[in-house]
Amino acid sequence: MEKRKILVGGIVIAVIACVSVVAFYTSPVEVEQAKTVKVFHAGSLAVPLAEAESQFEALNPNIDVQRESMGSISAVRQITDVGKNGDVLASADYTLIPGMMYPKYADWYVRFATNDLVIAYNPELSMYADEITPENWYEILRRDGVTFAFSNPNLDPCGYRAVMVFQLAELHYGDEKIFDDLILDNTGITITEERKGTYLIKTPEVLKPNTEKVDIRPKSVELVALVEEGGLDYAFEYRSVAVQHNLAFVDLPEPIDLSKVGYADFYKKVKLETADGKTKIGKPIVYGITVPTNAENPELGLEFVKFVIGDAGQKIFSDKGQSPIVPPEGSGNLPEELKSLVYVESAKPKPTPSPSPKPTSAPTPTPKTPGFVAVFAVAGILAIGYQVRQIWMK
Repeated sequence: MEKRKILVGGIVIAVIACVSVVAFYTSPVEVEQAKTVKVFHAGSLAVPLAEAESQFEALNPNIDVQRESMGSISAVRQITDVGKNGDVLASADYTLIPGMMYPKYADWYVRFATNDLVIAYNPELSMYADEITPENWYEILRRDGVTFAFSNPNLDPCGYRAVMVFQLAELHYGDEKIFDDLILDNTGITITEERKGTYLIKTPEVLKPNTEKVDIRPKSVELVALVEEGGLDYAFEYRSVAVQHNLAFVDLPEPIDLSKVGYADFYKKVKLETADGKTKIGKPIVYGITVPTNAENPELGLEFVKFVIGDAGQKIFSDKGQSPIVPPEGSGNLPEELKSLVYVESAKPKPTPSPSPKPTSAPTPTPKTPGFVAVFAVAGILAIGYQVRQIWMK
């Protein structure tokens, strides 16, 4: 009986020691596997990138995608001015990447999606919602009591594009008072005619909106809730944002909605100078993405970019009401891993779209060589086994 008690005790001690060793090996490996991908992106990308994050993390369970959503200019400045490290930068205006980040913070980008501007509203709460059309929207906005909004042109591409639309509308509809009545008379924004048929808009740091008529917020997605709740009649939004939030919207004519390459010459009749002195030229809306040169995890950042521009990402964008560019278009010093997935500007002809590879999982670290504690535990197990055997043999 005594032998059995001693044997059982020895086995218990051995099991405890084994569990300790397993815990010793497991913990460091799990800690080493944890990786983070930091993404700064345009507010209008919040919904599709949230879905991309979910699917990418499902494929890569040891990677945590951390996104920060804001106006595209603000997103770029997180890296260039604030000094934050980002593994991915996605902008609603691809030209911000070469314009604000080259050459110190980026040297390549990929154009991967398009969009267009619409006027979102609430069919039940917006004034004159039953009357507004693509041909009379500016007349509706002029009416007493009607409020409208756009995002800050100094921070968000949707904002400076919205302001451009008012001047393009003057040219398109032949009404020379649209910009004056709706923008000039209600904000600190100014405009001058540079030469016949071309215009320069200037947006000061202090925009001075007449809050009884115009609301201006840092990013366009902040206007969604105001429209939904009836605190605002109309808001200039990207089509994708309106679709994603189930908002009714006025579908603006193509010559002013900044959607078509065929109208590029017309769009560029309007330029806008932001408060920092940078000039934006009217052009079709195209999104860009890159991995900044100061990324802490550039390899993982590139894997996320590959996912976003690949087949899975393209489907996400299509499902969320935003048109992907197929194949995506690359420019600059592109990483080798991207060259087979994108159309490179200098290459002719444009390739036929082909499936892109799924992102690879983070490599599993090789367990470290056991240290003194582990060796001691193993030696203890062997000693216990020897003692038990000796007792049993007696």
